[in-house]
Amino acid sequence: MNSSCIFVFAALLAFGAWSSAASGGDRLTGRAFATRSEVIAKHAMAATSQPLATQVAIEILKKGGSAVDAAIAANATLGLMEPTGNGIGGDLFAIVWDAKTKKLHGLNASGRSPYGLTRKHFADLGLTSIPSYGPLPVSVPGCVDGWFELHAKFGKLPMTEVLAPAIRYAREGFPVSELIAHYWASGKRLKNHPGFAATFLPGGKAPGKGDMFRNPDLARTLETIARDGRDAFYRGALTSTMVAFCERSGCFLRERDFNDHTSTWVEPVSTNYRGYDVWELPPNGQGIAALQILNLIEPYDVRTMGHNTTEYLHHLVEAKKIAYEDRARFYADMDFAEVPVEGLISKEYAAERGKLLNPRRASRKLDPGDPKLAQGDTIYLTIADEDRNMVSLIQSNYRGFGSGLVPDGLGFVFQDRGELFSLEEGHPNVYEPHKRPFHTIIPGFVTKDGKPYLSFGVMGGDMQPQGHVQVLCNMIDFGMNVQEAGDAARFHHTGSSEPTDERMTDGGWLALESGIPMETQRGLTQLGHRIRFSKGGFGGYQAIMYDEARDVYIGASESRKDGQAAGY
Repeated sequence: MNSSCIFVFAALLAFGAWSSAASGGDRLTGRAFATRSEVIAKHAMAATSQPLATQVAIEILKKGGSAVDAAIAANATLGLMEPTGNGIGGDLFAIVWDAKTKKLHGLNASGRSPYGLTRKHFADLGLTSIPSYGPLPVSVPGCVDGWFELHAKFGKLPMTEVLAPAIRYAREGFPVSELIAHYWASGKRLKNHPGFAATFLPGGKAPGKGDMFRNPDLARTLETIARDGRDAFYRGALTSTMVAFCERSGCFLRERDFNDHTSTWVEPVSTNYRGYDVWELPPNGQGIAALQILNLIEPYDVRTMGHNTTEYLHHLVEAKKIAYEDRARFYADMDFAEVPVEGLISKEYAAERGKLLNPRRASRKLDPGDPKLAQGDTIYLTIADEDRNMVSLIQSNYRGFGSGLVPDGLGFVFQDRGELFSLEEGHPNVYEPHKRPFHTIIPGFVTKDGKPYLSFGVMGGDMQPQGHVQVLCNMIDFGMNVQEAGDAARFHHTGSSEPTDERMTDGGWLALESGIPMETQRGLTQLGHRIRFSKGGFGGYQAIMYDEARDVYIGASESRKDGQAAGY
């Protein structure tokens, strides 16, 4: 065999090995493709979607800050560096493992709709759905109040020190990272929205990879918040500036909306999946959809099916369809609607709903169940400190750059989370004043035998529960490590108009990442799934596992984002 033939043969072997690894490798052992090794550290760990934000978290931890201090510092930094996904104009949810009490605490820091905006206003405008951008989808930003609620309960350092790194970067500037630059470019469509171009399109264009970006307005805003506390945002000078801007720009937020805002401490809810307790927050978020899917697939021996095979993915997709019909029907602000959470996440309800899962054919249309029988761009980060406290935190503007409205001289954009209200009369998630909309952002946590095991999240709209399930199956069923579980190729199923409350029509669409084998794609098509191809939309994952036996943290940040896991 001549040298050129040997080279081609070796290349084919290498490609075959890579293809096998990228699609899950050995499908029974779970040996999988990973972009890098796991990160292992003794004292503390941080994993975020931007390396500089991860380093800010480590800086705070080394100064003696708690996991919550570091999470707030990283979140503030990400609001500057990744404004395409988050910022102080958005909402926040968190799950905190408190090592002292050995208990999980959940925080819902999502904002409510304006008192002065009614469903009639949308009808008078001839609208059947809430617009994605502009003044109408804006709801009260909950992030800042969420920071201070977390800090009051679990913080150690003063907020002036916690927010100092973000303030420094905002004033001095930072180089924009590659993927964020890609998404930032899409912000040009919002250039005519009040304040947007002046803040986020310096010189009339989006910053590219490696360009320095400064936001001195945000630096001043964060300094005010650090010095004067949460009331500076909800009852102070910042409030007056935001209200004056809203009055001029057609947004309905007024002083009463800010004054009356509160976060809510909630009890996380869970289901047990093969010996692991998986924890999510109750609605108005969509976290319990992940628990419903896990309950639906638990009766099946998915390990024997093989990772990312036709049979395996078909069962996960069909379970997702069943759970998401309930999501569309029931999930809403529990202060306004009776959401039967206990029934929805029960094993008995899953057994009844599981009868709808046809192992040989893709479903086209499903109805929501009766759980009483059983009595949308984001950032995710996770931090763990040397006292063995862990934080799972997710924060978002909803769509990239939110509403596009930037209050005068404040350096951040208002979220557009109100878009996810329904305008259908009688729907649990129907638009009402001072109500929290349905939310897509969900932090995740796993305990084993009552002890912390995994703090994790997968950002990306309606992909999030699907991502939670795929990551957990990768680890629990297929034995992947924390890094492999996030890097493995994923699917993303959508209905006709998700992540709104619209229900699936004609089976929806199934997107598959390129690492999923071609024979799997053909098999899914033969079962009736409608396949589409997408370069994005598969989420972004960070995780920290606590290895109790060795008393170390193991961190991971996947390749779909610019992120980094680091520890010391």
